[in-house]
Amino acid sequence: MHLVADILLGVAVFGTLTSTISFLLAILGAIRFRHSALEEQEAFKHLTNLPPVTVLKPVHGLEARLRENLESFFRQDYPKFEIIFAADEADDAALPLVRELCAQFPNIPTQIMVTGKPPWPNAQNYCYHRMTDAAAYDILVTSDSDVEVARNYLRKVVPPLLDPKVGAVTCVFRGKGTGGIWSEVDAIGQSVEFTAGVVTANFMEGMKFGLGPTIVVRKDSLAKVGGFAAAREYLSNDFVIGNFIAKAGYRVVLSGHIVDHASPPMTFKKMWERQMRWAMGTRYSRPKGHFGSGLTFATPYGILGLIAGAAAGYPALGVALFAIAVLGRMVECWAIGWWTARDVAARGVWVLLYPLRDLHGFIVWCASYLGTPRRLWRDTNYVLLKGGRLVAKRADGSVLTPC
Repeated sequence: MHLVADILLGVAVFGTLTSTISFLLAILGAIRFRHSALEEQEAFKHLTNLPPVTVLKPVHGLEARLRENLESFFRQDYPKFEIIFAADEADDAALPLVRELCAQFPNIPTQIMVTGKPPWPNAQNYCYHRMTDAAAYDILVTSDSDVEVARNYLRKVVPPLLDPKVGAVTCVFRGKGTGGIWSEVDAIGQSVEFTAGVVTANFMEGMKFGLGPTIVVRKDSLAKVGGFAAAREYLSNDFVIGNFIAKAGYRVVLSGHIVDHASPPMTFKKMWERQMRWAMGTRYSRPKGHFGSGLTFATPYGILGLIAGAAAGYPALGVALFAIAVLGRMVECWAIGWWTARDVAARGVWVLLYPLRDLHGFIVWCASYLGTPRRLWRDTNYVLLKGGRLVAKRADGSVLTPC
């Protein structure tokens, strides 16, 4: 029994070390992110000749804060842009609101498309493909319908693409709870855990992927990788499009601008399914990175250290490991969630509660390796395949497989 306790204590020490290193890399990544944002602001502050852009906005149902999210794009302080909306079906519940907003802002050129039943496994990517064909301008801004942006959003995310070596721009996002504790749990994880991973990746090797809440591309860089059709059979189409563009020799820039990503009101079950969908997508898109992320959580190793330390006769060491884990995650919540992502929730009570959210993240990570890779999104069941490809089983009984 003593040998088992010693082994578990060793695991706790190792896990605390790796999670602490991960935390320090995230802090360095956050510092670089803030510094790059200031450089970006200085470089483009006098830019006046901004190119026209097309905003591509797929919609599906009346999501939480849909009016506020969509309206924020109509209110952009930008010289010339159009917005194209797309829905799968003509009777989609979001379309009456879209038409109302188009009438409210008649000075903004808009189009509304009904794309029909998607023939690709990834329905959203099919919408982007169809909207690209209808886009009047060469710069495309893709953004999910659950995203809200500031008035200067386009002015911030478009200028880097004036450099022909830049093929895509993407954004960090902070979670925005819209009602209930599980929505808040989901949102704070986006602001802290997800942001930490993004700024660390950017610090270590630069951006090699895109993030769904915003990907800005030029038509030439998109065409070089085969357009949105290149990602038609992938669950994480945002990651894949950015990754393909990076592999084609372009730079992918992480903008210093931050957008809001709404977490809808949800039950624990819905929150769990949502986070499992993301975790499974990462597991199949980046298997090595996802496996390594198990060493970035701190709280589970701190708890293990506290228990194993007492059992092995080293209670002081166990307490120290637990304290390092808990205090480190409290600091990370403030440093990444507030100082980096500017989420006001991350400087309040969540500073004290974040170690529990870190433990929850570890449980989700463990669960992503259990059972069959089947996920439900909207009205479609997805079966994940190696490499992040997917089989889509629609509610009408149709099955779409990778080509």
